[in-house]
Amino acid sequence: MYTLKKCLPLLAISALSLGGCGGSGPFTQQVTVFGVTIKATAATPPEKVLHAANIMAEYLDNNEDGIADNPAVVERLISQRATLLMAKNSADMPLSAGPTHGNSGQDLYAVETHINGAAQGKFDASLEEILHLITHVGYTGVYPGVFGEEAGSAIADAMDTARGGRFTNIPKPYPTGAWYTYDDSTCDYSCMVTEYTYWALTSILGAQDFSGRFESIQQEWKLNTSEKVMNQDTAVYTILTDAQYGLASMLPDGSYAATVFEIEDITPSVVTSSTKSTQ
Repeated sequence: MYTLKKCLPLLAISALSLGGCGGSGPFTQQVTVFGVTIKATAATPPEKVLHAANIMAEYLDNNEDGIADNPAVVERLISQRATLLMAKNSADMPLSAGPTHGNSGQDLYAVETHINGAAQGKFDASLEEILHLITHVGYTGVYPGVFGEEAGSAIADAMDTARGGRFTNIPKPYPTGAWYTYDDSTCDYSCMVTEYTYWALTSILGAQDFSGRFESIQQEWKLNTSEKVMNQDTAVYTILTDAQYGLASMLPDGSYAATVFEIEDITPSVVTSSTKSTQ
């Protein structure tokens, strides 16, 4: 079951990962992408951290010319201290507070980050979790009437159609004909919008179209190709392909041409060193 990773509380991020309480906390690796921070634990493989940096850069600068495609969204991410927090696995994530969907952090685990995953028949979760951070913190803030995660925004209205109605609680069962049927009871309406945006955009970009993928996700999302989204969910297709918003039109592949990212060592009392991206 592919479930939405809930965003982490801003307070917890500030105290434990951003160095605001007497040190850099348990995260020892850092990469900055257009001013947006990625923090990782020592156990997170550096190649996975650098892969995430490249994926984030490609989402924000899809034509890879070194300039963010939507500067207002990037400014919003920076102003809200948007942060991707990486750990080897859930046991390695050093936050004592349970994750909640809400503010400016997003978790991503190395065990679910698969470089060239589709070629191995595996979905690369960095394509999901990084997009969650960008849309939930960036796009909802800049374009609340379009990407807002509450009833009445353009994308929420499209989601209501995809679910067969406007539901604040998970319907059991979903109406016949619904194509977005996420059933995690911990995911509220706002969370449902975040997840819907991810499913739709990554399907348009081709991330959900590889051998065995449809069979593993159809209980939650049935439009796993661009053609299916275009033909059946015209509302969301129109929103997500509108060039004025600067969303990705090509799927990030982890090879960002404009910058070679380096990992900064933020371990307390350690001389700064770096590891270069090999992407």
